Amino acid sequence: MSADGRADTVRSRVFGEVAELYDAARPGYSDALVRDVLAYARLGDRAAVEVGAGTGKATVPFASHGIPLMCVEPDPRMAEVLRRNTAGYPRVDIEVCGFEEWQPGPRRFGLLFAATCWHWMAPDRRWDLVHSALEPGGAVALFWNPLGVVEAGLHTELAEIDRRHGVVDSPHGRLASSYGDEPGSGGTDDNWPEAECLRDGRFTDARSVRFRQEVRFDTDRYLAHLASVSAYRILPADRRAQALADTAHLLDSRGGGIDLHHLSDLFLARTH
Repeated sequence: MSADGRADTVRSRVFGEVAELYDAARPGYSDALVRDVLAYARLGDRAAVEVGAGTGKATVPFASHGIPLMCVEPDPRMAEVLRRNTAGYPRVDIEVCGFEEWQPGPRRFGLLFAATCWHWMAPDRRWDLVHSALEPGGAVALFWNPLGVVEAGLHTELAEIDRRHGVVDSPHGRLASSYGDEPGSGGTDDNWPEAECLRDGRFTDARSVRFRQEVRFDTDRYLAHLASVSAYRILPADRRAQALADTAHLLDSRGGGIDLHHLSDLFLARTH
């Protein structure tokens, strides 16, 4: 693995440091998205597998539909919170393991989904791993929660704070107006999986959907969200604290919060 790959692996595992904060502060996924995925997958009595399940931000809304669900999560600290959040769903099983190391054995699934974690998966292996986990005709669902700042002036001032403290790829890094109507445009376009999936040749019936809603975070909630993001977790503690303090001061001076467009971008495909 390259040095960049090692850095990505380290960055993908920092969330366990703040598993409780991550669970409390991260936004969830819309009921409409979950319904669309399940309607597309047509599971019947087949099981689903979630890779990179985290603390269960996506797990719980899927489990609430009563489907049998295997969760693969690499960080034991995140998995501990996941177990607590899914304790009321007896059809949920959890394996503490990275997706690249996970061994499904003879099991095959009707659906594999990944919520805001596909970019952490090894690009040279991920489609092989997905294909090997799915039954013929099984569905894959990949989705993200990009955010966009509504007010241009606030976006500019936040960008200056990020630049000063070395924060790269923060949740407020884009204006809401930079997002188009097409899924993947604006925020996840560099990593949008459709072209890569279709080049693979083993998948068909690709579809993309964008969900959008306007949300307001007060200062404390937004700072908690930032503190759970890898762009901040990888900073030295003193620099992270100062970046968050400067951001809090700015938001408090602008009415005590931030208005955002919260998008959910969904990609669907199925095996031949």
